[in-house]
Amino acid sequence: MAAKIKKGDKVVVLAGRDKGRSGEVVQVMPRETRALVRGVNLVKRHQRQTGTQESGIITKEAPVHLSNLAIADPKDGKPTRVGFKVLEDGRKVRVAKRSGDLIDG
Repeated sequence: MAAKIKKGDKVVVLAGRDKGRSGEVVQVMPRETRALVRGVNLVKRHQRQTGTQESGIITKEAPVHLSNLAIADPKDGKPTRVGFKVLEDGRKVRVAKRSGDLIDG
């Protein structure tokens, strides 16, 4: 199955504490069906001091389940579903169902 959400995509959170917020996908973990989104699902972690980092409470992104994410429509930024289309030159591209725009350039 082709990936509907990829690294670098602009996504909107559909459910949970950060519902309605959007950000860029930093990393996708297909095995766990999760993705890291910049600035979304921030958690605080207590960190022990190591040789390179000092101790303290750090804030970092936690993974979000892919079912709670939707691609932001290239036209208006609202959440959309993803479809696939094969172009004349044989490339398979992702298409926003909402507007019909291409997601991959």
